[in-house]
Amino acid sequence: MIPAIHSKSCAAFPCAMLRLCRGLLAVLALAACEPSPPSSPPGTPPEATSAPPEAPARATPRYDDGLVRFDRVPGEKGYWGQAGVSSLVETGVEAPMNGIGLLDNLADAPRVAPFRPWALALYEHRQRNGLADDPTRFCLPPAGPRHMHAPGGFRIIQDRNFDRVYVMFGGGNRNWRVIFLDGRAPPDPAEVVGTYYGYSSGRWEDDTLVVESSGFNARFWFSNGGLPHTEALHLTERFSRPDYHTLRYEVTVDDPYTYTRPWNAEWTVEWVEGSVIPEQFCEDNR
Repeated sequence: MIPAIHSKSCAAFPCAMLRLCRGLLAVLALAACEPSPPSSPPGTPPEATSAPPEAPARATPRYDDGLVRFDRVPGEKGYWGQAGVSSLVETGVEAPMNGIGLLDNLADAPRVAPFRPWALALYEHRQRNGLADDPTRFCLPPAGPRHMHAPGGFRIIQDRNFDRVYVMFGGGNRNWRVIFLDGRAPPDPAEVVGTYYGYSSGRWEDDTLVVESSGFNARFWFSNGGLPHTEALHLTERFSRPDYHTLRYEVTVDDPYTYTRPWNAEWTVEWVEGSVIPEQFCEDNR
């Protein structure tokens, strides 16, 4: 509001004061005519005008020839931590469960995967008894996609001299698996002795590492919730790193003796920056 100053109030002042008074009146009048700063459009939430811009995601690390690097870069520390989901569930299915794969509601069991009747019955039995028969309780490896859920984290080390990849696990008994990139095909499961991690062959599709695995034994649970499988299990895994802090994992499960059709699951894993995998062994916690 402009102060109530009138020219007749200046009459009693000397000439110098009169000129000062008139100048003040002119400044106040000009200020009254100045336009107000623009306001936000109606309905704009306060945070829309005050929040700082989001920092761009750190770019995917690469080798000098442009190949994606799945492990730490030279001079830095880090590893892949906990998965974004607690267990293996078919993509698009909502089946709430706790961190070790126990369903909140057993009625959701038939929706977790396209089970054959015997496999569903076994899965429900394992759920009912609280996963008491879980082989990892006896320090057997958490193989199959389960190693992506095991506590302790993991690293993906690319050996470019011998065209292979090592996946090193922090949980269990510090196990590892080997993925060959030299063009070999996975063996016929009927012609090999089954192993916990199977026989894995990989190839690159642009920035995605695609891995075919077969030749598994049936002595492990390939999911921490107790999903069953047979020696006919075949996995197709896809590893990609869309940015520095994110690993994207997709898997197609094909076991015709256990499931009525192939099915998919997917999740992301966050990079733990500046740390190393903590040392731990299964026997220490028994």
